[in-house]
Amino acid sequence: MTSLWYALRAPGPVAGYSLSFIALAAAIALRWALDPIMGDTLPLVTLFGAVAAAIWLSGLVAAVTVTVVGYIIANYFFIEPRGALGPIDGTNLVGFLAYLLTCTLIIAFGSLLRVARAREADAREVLEVTLHSIGDAVFTTDVAGTVTYMNAAAEAATGWSKREAIGQPLETVFHIVNETTRGRVPNPVARALREGVVVGLADHTVLIRRDGTECPIDDSAAPIKDEHGGVSGCVLIFRDVTAQREIEREKQSQLLTVRRLASIVESSEIAIVGKRLDGTIETWNAAAERLFGHSADAAVGRHISLVIPPERLAEEDHIIATLKEGRRIEHFETERVRSDGRRVFVSLSVSPIKDEHGRVIGASKMARDVTRERQTEAERSRLITLIENSKDFIGIYDLDGTPIFVNHAGLDTAGLDSLEAAHRVSAWDFFFPEDLARMRDEFFPAVLQKGHAETEVRFRNFKTGAARWMAYKALTLRDEAGKPIAIGTVSQDITQRKELEDNLRKLATELSEADKRKDEFLATLAHELRGPLAPLANVLEMWKRSSSAPQMRRARETMERQLGQMVRLVDDLLDLNRITRNRLELRKTRVELATVIAHAVEAARPLIDARRQKFAVTLPKGPCELHADGARLAQVFANLLNNSSKYTDTGGQILMSARLEGDTAVVSVRDTGIGIPPEKLASVFDMFWQVDSAFERSQGGLGIGLTIVKRLVDMHGGTIEARSAGLGKGSEFIVRLPAGPPTLLASDDVERTEPAPTVSRKILVVDDNVDSAESLATLLRLSGHDALLAHDGVGAIEAAEKHRPDVVLLDIGLPQMNGYEVCRRLRDLPWGNNLVVIAVTGWGQGDEPQKWQEAGFDAHLVKPAQYAALAALLSTLSRSARENDRRSESPDTPRGLH
Repeated sequence: MTSLWYALRAPGPVAGYSLSFIALAAAIALRWALDPIMGDTLPLVTLFGAVAAAIWLSGLVAAVTVTVVGYIIANYFFIEPRGALGPIDGTNLVGFLAYLLTCTLIIAFGSLLRVARAREADAREVLEVTLHSIGDAVFTTDVAGTVTYMNAAAEAATGWSKREAIGQPLETVFHIVNETTRGRVPNPVARALREGVVVGLADHTVLIRRDGTECPIDDSAAPIKDEHGGVSGCVLIFRDVTAQREIEREKQSQLLTVRRLASIVESSEIAIVGKRLDGTIETWNAAAERLFGHSADAAVGRHISLVIPPERLAEEDHIIATLKEGRRIEHFETERVRSDGRRVFVSLSVSPIKDEHGRVIGASKMARDVTRERQTEAERSRLITLIENSKDFIGIYDLDGTPIFVNHAGLDTAGLDSLEAAHRVSAWDFFFPEDLARMRDEFFPAVLQKGHAETEVRFRNFKTGAARWMAYKALTLRDEAGKPIAIGTVSQDITQRKELEDNLRKLATELSEADKRKDEFLATLAHELRGPLAPLANVLEMWKRSSSAPQMRRARETMERQLGQMVRLVDDLLDLNRITRNRLELRKTRVELATVIAHAVEAARPLIDARRQKFAVTLPKGPCELHADGARLAQVFANLLNNSSKYTDTGGQILMSARLEGDTAVVSVRDTGIGIPPEKLASVFDMFWQVDSAFERSQGGLGIGLTIVKRLVDMHGGTIEARSAGLGKGSEFIVRLPAGPPTLLASDDVERTEPAPTVSRKILVVDDNVDSAESLATLLRLSGHDALLAHDGVGAIEAAEKHRPDVVLLDIGLPQMNGYEVCRRLRDLPWGNNLVVIAVTGWGQGDEPQKWQEAGFDAHLVKPAQYAALAALLSTLSRSARENDRRSESPDTPRGLH
């Protein structure tokens, strides 16, 4: 309404001009109506009102316009001569000047009033905007207490709109009561109007909104005075203090809580310490004084390191870092130091202290002494661990024989699934009936009487019924008054001990005898197999030197192949025995892979050619050197080639390839043979394993070749893999070995040629196998030597004394006197020191080389001795013999062969 009123009093330019001319028209009409009465008197008097209206409504321009236009109209209608515009002369000059002066005064005063009105409007507008925008609710009333104004905050607070509230008594719109008594509170406006002073509300005043809801308020009323100091109205300002009241109540609650907490902290048995983030102690309760030995006065203000051992200061940094992340530390067990230097174990719980913005500003630390608990727990844990991990039967029974506790070993011994199952049986149920009377009538009464006892008794397994011998020990458990309350048992299972007592000596004897028989069997097997091989080898050598007929050549080739096969079988047996006893040693040097493969191919070629199989080998383009035992690797690849040949039909194909992959040498042997079933691939390297003989393609063998191959490859640090697509689809064996960078091969790797004997020697051959001895002697004679024979130990000594040989080829397994004793006897002869004694024997087991050396042999050869090896020894003898001849007079001259 007020805004509308001011809008009407301050119209726009068009409306102002319109209203000004309407006022002028009204003034002319009024003078026209008064003309019969007034006649020619005061013809301009009504125009002054129109000028005043124009200056007020529209401003200076409109007022001047109305003054000029109004004079012209009045001059025309009301000044003589009427009906015409007369000149301004002496008769009307005075009236004209008076009219102008009066209009000027009216316009001047009107302009001043317009300026004042504009200023008042601006001030009122500022006031209304201010009151509308402030957060406090504002009412104004007249002197009767009727609402004349309210701002938006007052509308929101009371629920009354401004339109509805203006004109209403303030008590109707502003309904207030006491929060506690609910009685009506005197309106502060009435007092402010009555006494002309500022009045504030009492505490705990509640405003009842129009919808019946309530809110606590805080208000004040002030009188509005006019320019004469009289009260013309009142202004009431109030605000909703609900949030403030909540804060006050919360603060009061917090204060009460703090007081309670302070009381709890001070009376707590747990040490509670408050500290800042820099570690400065701020609070220190009585329990902290008792725990750490420092008074509160001595501790507050000090750093928390006061109670931290030097070696644990890093823990404080970890605690502070955790607190800064806003996280709590629960039950952190550590060690702290008292004022007297004594260490105590404590359990810490540390909580962050935050300000109103959520920033961590400190910490509350609770410490509980757990030293005694730790000691008790440690002792308990050790005891529990000892009991539960013990292999002994440990149990506790009440005096009626009901098990209270049985450890895991005891449950297993008795065949019980759980402690609950043990609770359902009796101590007497553990014993066999024949032992029950003794245990119940004699043993346990003795335990109660003496406090302890022990015996040996059988326990019954509840599941199987089996008996277990136990060393049964029992003791009485008593209460503080010394009264028996239970019986504890600790029993050891001695079943095995009893069995060992009966069987150990017999078992040891049997094991020793079995091991000895096994060694003797392998050695005897080798000896018996090598015996017939020696004459065969010698005859072959004779045939090579004495016959060239085609039939003899074929016979020789056949015998040579069979001899090679028998030698390989024997060598495989011996190699397997050495490997299983970890007595096989590798003689590793730098070897060229191609050379090793060439030796393997040379060894396997006769079998491949005999079966008319297609064979191809692919070697690496460049050098590929290995740190390996060349002879053993050649044996590996030869065995793989022989294996492929045996299990591949005549006319089949065998492919061998070698390549270098990084630092690994890869050798593959692939064939088109009978293949391997998929389920058997994992077993091909097992001892004595062969492909099913039902296929009738196997060429025999002991089934140990691949086993030896696998062990030898492993000993070289390599791997071997068997592949096959199935039966009838061939097989492939892939060997991977570590390879090294190419280097010049050592001189030991250069192939040596067989030296030919240059000096004829007198050689005594001693062997109980007549064929072997005679064939070897014949072979030696064909080579230009003088060969003598003996077939037992005594005959060997007699022949040596009679003929004074240069060399003795001496078998070990001789009748009457073995080769070791013969060698020692020969060395005892006056000239025996210069005699060369070589062992030629089928015994090649274990520590035999050491025995040969200790007996005085110069060297040894294993039957069937390769003639090339024998010739090399005799050649060495020839070179050394010349030195012996030059130094024969010296007693320290060494023997001719080393």
